[in-house]
Amino acid sequence: MIKRILLITFLFFALACFGQEQIIETAKNYIENKCNKSFDEVLFVSIAKQKMYHIKKNKIVKTFVISSSEYGTGSKAGSNKTPLGLHKVKQKYGEETPINGRMIGRVFYGEIATIYKDDSKSKTDDVTSRILWLEGLEKGKNKGEGIDSYKRYIYIHGTSEEGRLGKPASHGCIRMKNKAVIELFDKVKIGTLVLIL
Repeated sequence: MIKRILLITFLFFALACFGQEQIIETAKNYIENKCNKSFDEVLFVSIAKQKMYHIKKNKIVKTFVISSSEYGTGSKAGSNKTPLGLHKVKQKYGEETPINGRMIGRVFYGEIATIYKDDSKSKTDDVTSRILWLEGLEKGKNKGEGIDSYKRYIYIHGTSEEGRLGKPASHGCIRMKNKAVIELFDKVKIGTLVLIL
């Protein structure tokens, strides 16, 4: 019985390590080979898994459940789709905003959002707690006329629709739980790379 438990534990650990290596390798190959950049830290958003991996020095230090666009992926302005490719954190907003604080135009005016833990939709598509505003780094893909992630106001941000995380539900941005986005905000700097694939 003990041998069986040890074997199952070992197999689980081996599969988890193999999965992490694949995630890190995917990010590394894209950034180093396609974009000719090196990195020590990246936020890797997996559209397929609806997760974001905080990678530092070739290790996943944290995994977050996210929500990308319910309209799919794409970069066209006005499409409400989540843009793919390499980005960076261009600006950060909300350092003094309380948890669940609703921001309009990146400003907190004192309103605390109602947080939905079920599948309910907010009538106002709330941006809450913190904002990491992204800038695309790939001309013709997520940077430039009509496809520019920064001009499209693509953020990583908190949401009032926490119950819808784990599946595509946003209008183009990357949504996170409010506690998680505050934690991430405190750990990443302006200029941190963000890869969305």
